Amino acid sequence: MRAAVDPVRWPGVAQVPTCSRAQRAVARRILEAALRRLPLHTRFPDGRRLGTGGPVLEIRDPDAFLRRVGTSGTIGFGESYMAGEWDAPDLVAVLTVIADHAATLVPGPLQRLRRLWAPGQPASGRNTPAASRENIGRHYDLSNDLFGLFLDETLSYSSAVFRGFPAEWSLLTAAQHRKIDRVLDLAKVTEGTRVLEIGTGWGELSLRAARRGAHVVSVTLSVEQAQLARERVREAGLSDRVEIRVEDYRSVSGTYDAVVSVEMIEAVGAEFWGTYFATLDRLTAPGGRVALQAITMPHDRLLASRRTYTWIQKYIFPGGLLPSTEVVRRLTSEHTRLDVARADRYGPHYAETLRLWRERFTERAADVDALGFDETFRRMWILYLAYSEAGFRSGYLDVQQFLLAPRPDSAGGPPAATRPEDGSQ
Repeated sequence: MRAAVDPVRWPGVAQVPTCSRAQRAVARRILEAALRRLPLHTRFPDGRRLGTGGPVLEIRDPDAFLRRVGTSGTIGFGESYMAGEWDAPDLVAVLTVIADHAATLVPGPLQRLRRLWAPGQPASGRNTPAASRENIGRHYDLSNDLFGLFLDETLSYSSAVFRGFPAEWSLLTAAQHRKIDRVLDLAKVTEGTRVLEIGTGWGELSLRAARRGAHVVSVTLSVEQAQLARERVREAGLSDRVEIRVEDYRSVSGTYDAVVSVEMIEAVGAEFWGTYFATLDRLTAPGGRVALQAITMPHDRLLASRRTYTWIQKYIFPGGLLPSTEVVRRLTSEHTRLDVARADRYGPHYAETLRLWRERFTERAADVDALGFDETFRRMWILYLAYSEAGFRSGYLDVQQFLLAPRPDSAGGPPAATRPEDGSQ
């Protein structure tokens, strides 16, 4: 019942890991205890049932499932899905239940010993300037055509802002423009504004800012994104107003009236969060404003998991880590002349955005195959989209638009000292 897996492309999925009898026994005890109390209906091949009722979780290969989770935790959980060892008729519903109970799935004593049983961050997870380019490329340089299969015509790969729910595909483009306009309004982007965008995407924000009369410099580390963004700028006749650069945010020079960054901080990494905020400050002209859109997680969960290597980091966003609201506020205070003047939450909007993307991706499975991506990749991508949607539906994740505006006492310049090496403390 397991999916066919290419061992060259997917070595961690093709090979079920060896697992000691003790590891398997501990994993079984923890998993079965969790599944008994969760509002799920977990089914096993031998007819056993666990759970208090709810969405169906089908464990197709219990031994492989236990061995993977017993040796690598959440990475094993994701790899087991990629291998077809478990499934769910309503994947989002199952993952939402798990996200709702994420803090209590593992017993307290084992949570405190997380470093002993959970895989630690690999050296490649450090987002140094050299590593950042490779980490970004592993996701965003997969294929522009792939992203085009499930994104709307704006090619916006971040949360939209809808007028109401449930959202419909026909309304997604307008909702993406509404999101962009809110960001630009927060930063007061108008005729003649000098704008820096950190994280280009495929260029829609730059285009919309330029149509307001702004002059935009946009930086990205994705070569594929930059190429298509430049084409879109050229086709729109806005090359005199928009410059797309393949450049690390840390090397940008000059000052700008407005600095905007939509869902890019998630790729910075905790080690460089302080550097990121200090860079925002350095690049913002006196009196200028910064508008950020950021996915956030609860601060206690950030502290508990920030050094753990996760399935999302291994397969989707290498080197990535979500900040908490507390981190954004503290680092703004410590590393900039700015204050968080406003924070607007849109978590339910991201859940709907992700649902539309997931449905579109699933509907176009044949087109994904035609691009050269196999079944394991498709299962990986569906799990990623469903996992993310579940995070927002449960409230475990949120997305916020932050306005960073000048402090009244900021005339004296930026903070005298920064400590960027560990932004998550």
